[in-house]
Amino acid sequence: MITEPIEEFWENMLSRDANKIKAAYSSLSKEEKLHVLSHLRIMRSESGWHNEQRISAEAALEVILHINDD
Repeated sequence: MITEPIEEFWENMLSRDANKIKAAYSSLSKEEKLHVLSHLRIMRSESGWHNEQRISAEAALEVILHINDD
């Protein structure tokens, strides 16, 4: 469950800092993780997002996909 302000959560998630991304992602419930993954994939692939946002979303996905999430 997200316990930090949503702005701070997304700032960390899109920071390109692996430690911040892991910490933000680990604070989520399983359902929230699915929503965040979906949103990051949308940011990475759909039009309307700034190139820097796409790069940050891709970086977050790379970190997340390497987390051993049981």
